[in-house]
Formats: sequence, structure tokens, C-alpha cells
Amino acid sequence: MPEITMRLPVPRKAVAPSAPRGSEKHLVAPGDTITTDTGYMRGHGTYVEEEKLVASVAGAVERVNKLVCVKALNSRYNGEVGDVVVGRITEVQQKRWKVETNSRLDSVLLLSSVNLPGGELRRRSAEDELAMRDYLQEGDLISAEVQSVFSDGALSLHTRSLKYGKLGQGVLVQASPSLVKRQKTHFHDLPCGASVILGNNGFIWIYPTPEQKDEEAGGFTTNLEPVPLSDREVISRLRNCIVALVTQKLMLFDTSILYCYEASLPHQIKDILKPEVMEEIVLETRQRLLDLEG
Repeated sequence: MPEITMRLPVPRKAVAPSAPRGSEKHLVAPGDTITTDTGYMRGHGTYVEEEKLVASVAGAVERVNKLVCVKALNSRYNGEVGDVVVGRITEVQQKRWKVETNSRLDSVLLLSSVNLPGGELRRRSAEDELAMRDYLQEGDLISAEVQSVFSDGALSLHTRSLKYGKLGQGVLVQASPSLVKRQKTHFHDLPCGASVILGNNGFIWIYPTPEQKDEEAGGFTTNLEPVPLSDREVISRLRNCIVALVTQKLMLFDTSILYCYEASLPHQIKDILKPEVMEEIVLETRQRLLDLEG
């Protein structure tokens, strides 16, 4: 007989506010008036009606000097130059690869924007074009950086740094791009024994921390050695912790993921996804983050 888990209703715990007093976001719905001051400039997610600045999407109001925009709480990824992204190759075309990056349009990775194997610097030849599938083919996962944004909103990527390139063994988790906190670095080697790449596009890659960096490969070789059971358990626990944070709408960054991982240690890996356990460990994580800020 398959195992059946039954849960009895329990009273919900009172949840403390997730932000310090005074720093709460100004949330708006479509049609809400943001301001009647005519001195503000109209940004994304807003429009002007009868000399009032009105929200066109549901989200948080952000002000930069006189520019006002509304950042949607749940939307496709809108890329900016310098963003770190994790994507999947969807098509190999002439001198370019098409990459799915959770945005409205497929992103583009040009053959001239990747490191050649061995890191040599030269013009790309017809032989390189014929060997494109040896580098990257449909279904491969890559980490890259946004190099530029085309006029239609599509992104141009590059993998010219050795920290970017083809991804090997690991687990991909998808989240809303609005939940990924912008930081100086999005590559984190966590002390629990695994590493994460927090893509600004909401794609998060969890993988075993490599013992040494292979700098001769140009970012195209992948380690296909069997991953030890202990590493797989750490990766599985991290994956479930990130799913719990996403479900409870908590921002994703290295500290929140590590605190959630530590809070989950008393529980079995498979139990982390139970609603009551998920709520408990995320509540503890939120409290530790508030204590850290305080």
C-alpha cells in the first residue's frame, strides 16, 4: 500500500512583518494613483491620466530621483546590462545560439561572444561555425551575462569570463525574477558543501562545489563523474529550501538560503515541502534575517 500522509488543521502562527518598520514597499494595483505631483517622470508600469501618474501593473513603486516606475510582482524577466542569467539553448543558428531566459523573447548568444576552447583569442572562422554544436547544443544549460538589450527587448548575452559557460551536473529551480535579490555577485559557494548561481532571470542552478576550477576548457567541458550521495542530499535539501522560500515569497540571496538550510536540518529532506514544515522553517529564516538587520 502506498504511504498516505494525513494532516490535521492547526492554528496559524502570527507572522511578524518581513521588513523593518518604515521600509515597507508602496504596493499598487492597476489604476491606482501613484502621485498627483507633475514634477515626476513616467517610468515602466505607469501612465499619465488627467495630470495624475497612474499604475498600469500590480507591483511595488520604485523611485529614482524624479523617475517613478512600478516593478511588477510577478512578470517575465526584463533584462538589464550586466545581469547574470541562467538559460537553456533552444536553437543553433548561423553564428549564434538562441537561449531561453524566462523573458518575452529568446535571448541571443553570438559565436563571437563566447570563449573558444583553450581560451585562445582570434577571429571566428568557418570551422568554428561548423563546430558550434560541439560547443553548445539544444538543451544545454549555460550561465551568461547580459551584454546589451536590443530595441525590441531581446537580450544579447556573452560568456567571455571563465566563470560563465556550460553547466554540468546539478538541479535547476525556477522562481519569479522579482524574488532574486540584486547583489554584487550571484555565484555563491555555500559552507554546506554546494554552490548556487542565482540568475537575475529567476533560474537558479544548484551544483556540487568544484574542487578546482578548470580554466583551460573555455567554459565548454562538463564534469560527468558520479556525484557522491552526501552531495546529492545537500543539493536536494537546498532545492527544497529554495522552493519553500519561493512559496512563502521570501527574497532569495545567499544568506536567506543558508539560514533556511540550517533551519531545515531537524527535518527530513522530503518533509521540507509539507506546508506546515515549510511555514515553520521560513518563519525561522525570516526572524533570523530581521535579527540580522536589527
